Amino acid sequence: MENITIKINGMDVSAPAGSTILEAARLAHVEIPTLCFLKDINEIAACRICTVEVGGGKLAPACVYPINPGMEVKTNTPKVRDYRKKTLQLILSNHDRSCLSCVRSGECELQTMCKEMGVDMEDYYDGAKTPSELDESAVHMVRDNSKCILCRRCTAVCEKTQEIGVIGPNDRGFATFIGSPFDMGLGETSCVSCGQCIAVCPTGALYEKSNATEILAAIADPTKHVVVQTAPSVRAGLGEEFGYPIGTNTEGQMVAALRRLGFDRVFDTNFGADLTIMEEAHEFLHRVQNGGVLPLITSCSPGWVKYCEHYFPDMTENLSSCKSPQQMFGAVVKSYYAEKMDLKPEDIVSVSVMPCTAKKFEVGRDDQDANGVPDVDYSLTTRELARMIKQAGIRFTNLPEEDFDTPLGLGTGAATIFGATGGVMEAALRTAVETLTGEELEKPDFVDVRGTEGIKEATYNVAGMDVKVAVASGLGNARELLNRVKSGAADYHFIEIMGCPGGCVNGGGMPQQPGYIRNTVDLKALRAKVLYDDDAGKAIRKSHENPAIKELYETYLGTPGSEKSHHLLHTTYVKRRINEI
Repeated sequence: MENITIKINGMDVSAPAGSTILEAARLAHVEIPTLCFLKDINEIAACRICTVEVGGGKLAPACVYPINPGMEVKTNTPKVRDYRKKTLQLILSNHDRSCLSCVRSGECELQTMCKEMGVDMEDYYDGAKTPSELDESAVHMVRDNSKCILCRRCTAVCEKTQEIGVIGPNDRGFATFIGSPFDMGLGETSCVSCGQCIAVCPTGALYEKSNATEILAAIADPTKHVVVQTAPSVRAGLGEEFGYPIGTNTEGQMVAALRRLGFDRVFDTNFGADLTIMEEAHEFLHRVQNGGVLPLITSCSPGWVKYCEHYFPDMTENLSSCKSPQQMFGAVVKSYYAEKMDLKPEDIVSVSVMPCTAKKFEVGRDDQDANGVPDVDYSLTTRELARMIKQAGIRFTNLPEEDFDTPLGLGTGAATIFGATGGVMEAALRTAVETLTGEELEKPDFVDVRGTEGIKEATYNVAGMDVKVAVASGLGNARELLNRVKSGAADYHFIEIMGCPGGCVNGGGMPQQPGYIRNTVDLKALRAKVLYDDDAGKAIRKSHENPAIKELYETYLGTPGSEKSHHLLHTTYVKRRINEI
């Protein structure tokens, strides 16, 4: 592609034809501030914060304004600074400025921008405010439109990335607000609780419902035994909340922090992931060998499961009946572990820490209470855990590295990679291939299903049979893949689907990063690398070789797919209408 040379702040910059001023400026290491811009999905110049001077003083939005030969751009003139400052003052005039009590205080993009541009939070134009009410109808999140700046990032990710579109701008002009069709509460729509809208929100307008208060009360109750499990992705993202570089593994400090919060046992969801592979690989082989419904589709992602129930209800028979690792772990805690510890299931409080807001919905699903009580009582996001650590005065960066408790803290490399798109598929293949062939894999790496691409396909010859697999992450990609299957354009034996783009490492409950980071850094790849590096360094990299899993089956469950396994570790689904929760 032909390059065009322009001047930015007096410097020659060469950029591909068709680039915007914003893109060209980044090539010159000049970061123009934005509030609404998200690359490829929300390039609408709604906030006007990216305004620059072009030519003889004309003001233009850098995020959508194309470059042309000889163009002169200035990004930091008095005129530009004054324009941006006034824009921020106008935004503040219709904004709930209760910053000290806001969940995003200190991590709010609007707050940060005001500080950088010298705009005091009391320095605004006085006038009418858009009336707003909290939408608390969804089980996983709250919408507070009094803090919304109408950037439309949330609506863009919901409509264009996830292809659900249950939120959008309602009314017009000053009365515009973000809501659902026909003034329905979000919980009345076919929202799947993925939380991607929260992940991209620049302010405190969207946030997860927190159970931190109830959990701390349980920890303080001497009659309760409180255990916590942490998903693989949490260790790959938690450090970002404490200043560590993106892509830092803070597993040891995380375990130490959880102990200091007062949990009685700190376990690893990786144990539940290994257990999932045992059951899912058995289910896959059973379907292949006995003419069962194919393709088998993974059921680890609750956002994807609810999406399937709403939008592809005719394919719920394809879903694996396996509970997710979170729920399997909870069921084992309140049965096997309870018996070992001589505890009543109702006296155990089971907590999970997840990269996912949909897990908050999952804990309340039907058929997730194998022992007569909920498998998991509360699910926290990575962000919520970080807030609890900070509020407790725990100095995370000074903590020693500590190990999970045993035996439910033992997981393999196969379990660790569950957090990345393709990881569940690869983990399942490691076990399924060795089970089918009876031979040990020389290398357990199935690299064809790795990477952050939205859709991946591969074919593996196993024991003389070509096994066709596919992987999709992000619900827009899931829709495309399943439509191929339904039309007959594609034929697979096994499909992995994760609700969030890139998998759990990019879940709706992971640390929020500002727009300029999301637009220039591959968060998915950096966080996933943590998991693949951890896998590569593990002594045990296959789920069926986990000694704690072997003991569980030998002494308690029997075999994968047994009656007891099915009662504890498997579940059912429902066919939902589009607007049914």
